[in-house]
Amino acid sequence: MLKKRIYQCLGAASLALAVGACKTPELVVKNESRNVPASYSTATATSATSLDSANTASVQWKQFFTDPNLQALIGTALQNNQELNITLQEIEIAKNEIRARQGEYLPFVRLGARADAEKVGRYTLQGATEENIDIKEGRRTPDPLTNFQVGAFATWEVDIWHKLRNARKAAAIRYLATVEGKNFMVTNLIAEIANSYYELLAYDNQLAIVQQNIGIQTNALELVKFQKESARATELAVKRFEAQVQHTRALQFKLQQSIVETENRLNYLAGRYPQPVARNAQSFNDRLPATIQAGSPAQLLANRPDIRQAEQQLTAAKIDVQVARANFYPSLGITGGVGLAAFTPGLLVSSPQSLLYALGADLAGPLFNRNGIKAFYYNANALQTQAVYRYEKTVLNAYVEVSNQVASISNLAQSYDAKAKEVAALNQSVEISNSLFRYARADYTEVLFTQRDALESKFDLIETRMQQLNASVNVYRALGGGWK
Repeated sequence: MLKKRIYQCLGAASLALAVGACKTPELVVKNESRNVPASYSTATATSATSLDSANTASVQWKQFFTDPNLQALIGTALQNNQELNITLQEIEIAKNEIRARQGEYLPFVRLGARADAEKVGRYTLQGATEENIDIKEGRRTPDPLTNFQVGAFATWEVDIWHKLRNARKAAAIRYLATVEGKNFMVTNLIAEIANSYYELLAYDNQLAIVQQNIGIQTNALELVKFQKESARATELAVKRFEAQVQHTRALQFKLQQSIVETENRLNYLAGRYPQPVARNAQSFNDRLPATIQAGSPAQLLANRPDIRQAEQQLTAAKIDVQVARANFYPSLGITGGVGLAAFTPGLLVSSPQSLLYALGADLAGPLFNRNGIKAFYYNANALQTQAVYRYEKTVLNAYVEVSNQVASISNLAQSYDAKAKEVAALNQSVEISNSLFRYARADYTEVLFTQRDALESKFDLIETRMQQLNASVNVYRALGGGWK
């Protein structure tokens, strides 16, 4: 009767445990949207952009950047850049996390030996019992009591609900996310080096223009000094021309400092100490932006490493919710051991008397006061919702970047044509103003203003060319090119 009652109690407890464990809190789950516009609405089809199924993101960086000096810089950076190498170690850390998670759902087996001694009081139950026990073969228990053990012991949590396997799966997906993060860093690194390289070429050309203008302005200064001696000009004109020369010389030193800083930035990105950067600045104005094929916005989901990274992180967050849900269910643990034990080392080999073995199992699950598990579950769902918003934000940002840069290529091309015509007109104006001033048919202020406007227009022309080249690089980066 008693045995039947025990079975009934155990059955009722197991049923209550199972029912209680199956009740998981309700969650409000947000699903991500993968819908993107059919095209880049702000893009204008020009000779520099093509919006069809072809996509420049599939072009390797060595084919996109044809300048051998730029190729050498990028190649050095991909080997030596410290930030990139730090990211590679993060990938190794994520890989080791997979290994650790995989080991959790396999049995833990330990081999070991143990020795201890214990002196119990004679008037205790254990002491009185040992006092009257004679060991076979005339041996008595030693005092103090010693114990020697050697054997193998194992513990194993049976992964009934795939909690441990899902944790390993989430770790594996996060490893893939770190790989995509590395790819995104490679894309950004290549784009940053290319943009800085074109900026350096622009500074070189601006410096050459400034040095040329210093010569022109110095000649004009000598001319106005001669005219002053001939009473055809005043000291005011001399000082104005002299100030203009000094202003241009100050601009020269400013450009030289910009060149040093840009070279150092390129060397830093390449992972090396400052040194001259090999380049050919003479052909800068003849460089044309690479032809860009933007493809369709839907291709961003496959080409952009940051979108792929956000997608992997979202998938891992969804699996984390499953792992958190499994904490509500009962867990099954199995323990066991086998070995030898005796109170003296010599008796360890006395088998089977010294043989010990154990096998046990426990089934336990949360029944009351599950607030901690609920909090962990709710947090996992909140993190999943965050990952959804982060994914959608990344997709939206990618679309806006491509749309802006594609439109920029078209507008900068038209701007460059207008600037080139402006420079040509102002160059002629400089020659005309100098000629008129030489024969006293133009005021010196007209010459100064014309020279200043011509210098600024040449600077603007070079700046626009640099912006064109940068826009081409930025579209390539925005499309997800460079990492393949």
